[in-house]
Amino acid sequence: MPDWILITPWSAALALYGGFLAWYFNWRAPLTSSEADAAVARLMATGLPMEGRNDPEILRRFLREDDGRGFYMLNLVRLSPEPIVDPETGTARPARQVMEDYTKVFLPALFARGGYPALAARKVGGYFDAWGVEADPGWSILGYMRYRSRRDLVALITDPRFSGAHEFKFAAMPRTFSFPSKPQIMTLAPPPVWLALSLALAAALAHLALLHLLIA
Repeated sequence: MPDWILITPWSAALALYGGFLAWYFNWRAPLTSSEADAAVARLMATGLPMEGRNDPEILRRFLREDDGRGFYMLNLVRLSPEPIVDPETGTARPARQVMEDYTKVFLPALFARGGYPALAARKVGGYFDAWGVEADPGWSILGYMRYRSRRDLVALITDPRFSGAHEFKFAAMPRTFSFPSKPQIMTLAPPPVWLALSLALAAALAHLALLHLLIA
């Protein structure tokens, strides 16, 4: 066995990590003002009901302030506690099951564009600190979704594949709100860190195994 075989695990690890970085980070320029305006126009053209659900001007401002970097969308969701009418079949189903008909379309598309659920948590108690806000409406779930860029957000929300899937979300969630954020402190290691450590460990173990075969 030639000695150069020892670098194979490291080469493979570097190639895998390079592919990951190409997927994880946005390598395109930030949205221009004209692109932001065009994106809002496309969203309006989809025919999705916006009244009482979304303010296009808030989205336009967010897109116009694009910095080209990733962000996290905080979602608070109240699922209906009672069975709801399935928008497709017309039968009564638990809200969680109806919601899954949306997420099974949305999550693969999010992942394909460098996004993923960074955190999902189930509510287990009422408000502790609360003032100046409305009473707890009965939130069910907290979600923290990572988006690779605002450009990717635009592509997702204007994707025609979601035109029907959104009806499942609207039916399952009688109340929700979301807003974009950027972490100031995050103790959980992001994927670029733990993947680099995992690949380095795997390459080191493979290197040792090959070295053992060479000297055996």
